[in-house]
Amino acid sequence: MSLIDWNRQCEPELTSESDWMNRRSFIRCAGLFGTAILLGGCFPEVKELEEIDFDLERAQSAGLPGPDQLTPLRKVTAYNNFYEFGTGKEDPASFAHSLVTEPWTVSVEGHCENPGVLDLDQLLEAQTVEERIYRMRCVEGWSMVIPWQGVSLGKVLERFKPLPQAAFVAFETLFDPEMMVGQRYPHLPWPYLEGLRMDEAMHPLTLLATGLYGKDLPNQNGAPLRLVVPWKYGFKGIKSIVAIRFVEKMPPATWANYVPSEYGFFANVNPEVSHPRWSQRMERRLGEIKRRRTLPFNGYGEEVSSLYTGMDLKKWF
Repeated sequence: MSLIDWNRQCEPELTSESDWMNRRSFIRCAGLFGTAILLGGCFPEVKELEEIDFDLERAQSAGLPGPDQLTPLRKVTAYNNFYEFGTGKEDPASFAHSLVTEPWTVSVEGHCENPGVLDLDQLLEAQTVEERIYRMRCVEGWSMVIPWQGVSLGKVLERFKPLPQAAFVAFETLFDPEMMVGQRYPHLPWPYLEGLRMDEAMHPLTLLATGLYGKDLPNQNGAPLRLVVPWKYGFKGIKSIVAIRFVEKMPPATWANYVPSEYGFFANVNPEVSHPRWSQRMERRLGEIKRRRTLPFNGYGEEVSSLYTGMDLKKWF
């Protein structure tokens, strides 16, 4: 049985924060296809120990390495990069309460047959909300393990019928200095922009996240809609998305344009390529004391490395 088939047997089941925090075991993400480590929904309640052990055995026999720990919710929501609310890690939690997320619309534009401006419910209609547990690796050298809820980006994009010349997908964050106090200062050129190659955007691991830990996304984590691409550094995960565009050429990306000597458009996790100011070989998982080795493609190489055949992975891209 393939990993994707095994995971599809597991019905997503949102659990309470206390249940999440008390999980005795959790399979570390090592590249599950489609529902990627995604094992949140595969874990029954702790009392069903035999079934838990069975699931662990099945997953490990399929080639997944040992257990890992979820990053506690309090750390996921209190330690963020979201410059729209300030440059400190605690600033988003302090100032993002000013963000109003209802109503929320997203403009879908560019090379597609069905462009339009949709409210969030319309954008996500007919999509199945999935529960996925992914590693997140920041380019700064810290990491988390987060249980997300969201929908497949590729399935959302298919609805708009991208045209053949659409080689990339561009994303844009809300620009509203009244609500996003950090945008009153030139920390970065606003609004925040990001992009993916079309094959990256359509990959089954790529997620439009709407929640974490069984709850709607907190404002400081990118409410109400953010991008999650687990094999890339975290700055690719654009937050509070208001525009999606199908474009022909590589679109601008904020960090890649602002400091091109330090941040690349692709931003794939590669421990063999150092940031100009520090090594990327190791990372610090929030909540842990010791550092751990960073995995190529953040541990998702089996699923995504074929996307980059022929590219020089030693190059900072």
